[in-house]
Amino acid sequence: MISYLDFKDARCKDCYKCLRECPVKAIKVVDHHAKIIESRCILCGHCTKVCPQNAKSVHTERAEVEKLLKSGKVIASVAPSFVSSFDLQDFNVMKLALGRLGFADAEETSVGAREVTAQYKKLLEGGKFKNFITSCCPAVNTMIELYYPKALAYLAPVDTPMIAHAKMIRKKHPDAKVVFIGPCIAKKREARESGVVDGVLTFEDLAAMFADKGIVLSEIAHIPVKQAGGVNRAKYYPISRGIIKSFENYIDGYEFVAVDGAEKCKEVLENIESLSGMFIEMNSCDSACVNGPCSLALKAGALKANADIRKYVAKDMAENASAAYEEAKDVDFTCVHERKRTEDFIPTDRQIAEILAKTGKTRPEDMLNCGACGYNTCYEKAWAVANGYANIDMCVPYMRARAESMSYEIIQTSPNGIVLLDTDLNILEINGKAKELLGIKEYDVKGKGIFHYFNPTDFVLAANDNKNIYNKKVYLEKTGCYIELTIIVLKDNKGTYAVMKDITQETKSEEKLGKVKLETLATTDEVIKKQMRVAQEIASLLGETTAETKIALLKLKKTLQGEEGEK
Repeated sequence: MISYLDFKDARCKDCYKCLRECPVKAIKVVDHHAKIIESRCILCGHCTKVCPQNAKSVHTERAEVEKLLKSGKVIASVAPSFVSSFDLQDFNVMKLALGRLGFADAEETSVGAREVTAQYKKLLEGGKFKNFITSCCPAVNTMIELYYPKALAYLAPVDTPMIAHAKMIRKKHPDAKVVFIGPCIAKKREARESGVVDGVLTFEDLAAMFADKGIVLSEIAHIPVKQAGGVNRAKYYPISRGIIKSFENYIDGYEFVAVDGAEKCKEVLENIESLSGMFIEMNSCDSACVNGPCSLALKAGALKANADIRKYVAKDMAENASAAYEEAKDVDFTCVHERKRTEDFIPTDRQIAEILAKTGKTRPEDMLNCGACGYNTCYEKAWAVANGYANIDMCVPYMRARAESMSYEIIQTSPNGIVLLDTDLNILEINGKAKELLGIKEYDVKGKGIFHYFNPTDFVLAANDNKNIYNKKVYLEKTGCYIELTIIVLKDNKGTYAVMKDITQETKSEEKLGKVKLETLATTDEVIKKQMRVAQEIASLLGETTAETKIALLKLKKTLQGEEGEK
């Protein structure tokens, strides 16, 4: 299956804006990234316009078209909104530019649109339609075929202008290939399914091709050429009420109204059975085709685009007022719109209830229907989860409550004191352990300055220097506690938080151990001193005894020597 539209993973994550804006919820979230559900998508392209990251990825057929241009005769059918996207008031300039790209010829799609209006007129005059819905917008057609089968009876059984024009070109040039050029993504699928259009280029594709070839439209000389086929009021088609304005006169019995934007179209389609006698011009794009998803952005947007189209048609009517117009003959513009079905799984009420219960939604009052996940109701979100289009954790209130609950439990049950401060050193959060350490008796101190309970110097220094403080030993005089203080500066200096580890017991144990050590040292020192004194006394006594013995022995020696001499 060809993916006509998708999103770039690198620039798409946990946003859900496209899902919130998608009129038919044809987007699923896979690994935090948005993906198109092909079977549900009407290719209105609205998601590409609202994406804040410009993550759209529209399938391009440029390579295929360039191959066609090299292989044979190719005729371009150019949507009338080229006027606003390329800031042109002369189709001949566009025709010459396309010729430089290799197109054999180019015509305005409004040639086919005029035939579509003629078919509408015939059907209305037949008076068989209770209500009549235009079939010009392929995104609206797909929306009706998929989601509003009751409205199929009112959808005009007529080709879109692109298909009608392609049939006319093939009638005149059987050997030619037809390439449509416009601002619409839905045309890509329609062209592939039709079998009469060989390729589709968006205006973005065409602008890139012009740039690569160095073609500047403003430098192409204006060559006045009288248009064949007379006045074509169908050139109004790309603006709101453009289809209505293409009628020279309205058909009695019908109220002609225009509805722009997919959400407004849904509102009408949901209530179509209650309406009667309505001719409803429907466009999935706000402000109609001039505001298509692949239009080229110009200053003043849809307002200027509207004025440009009106100016262009007025010029055409003035220049071709006298030219004759002949209806296309032998071309069948009938289109049968058939019921289409999505590939959705239909969960049971029990399965839905089980999914809802996983996010804490068990009672009617639990269904917030906030739309943060992208779905309009909690029930729709549960349906999407059952189909694998969404995840449980896409429920923002549930995840926030869960995170807050877990954070609260972690903070409050922590064995350490935890304090979170704002940039003004006011308490944002504090747990029971911190209050115990700081000696805070008040029940609620949130919003009060930390300086009421603690010397804020370290917090101020940490914030000013944008530098964390780790494991600083601090004595809390009020409670007699010792703490190991760590202060962390939050990112972008949005505040600080502190972790206070209670080290009172360790500190007191260390002090007690230190005292014991000192006492032991003192005792040891005393013992050593006493031992030294004893040793000295012993030494002294030994010294006296030795001296006396020596004297006695010397006397004995002398005596003995004397006696020996007398002999």
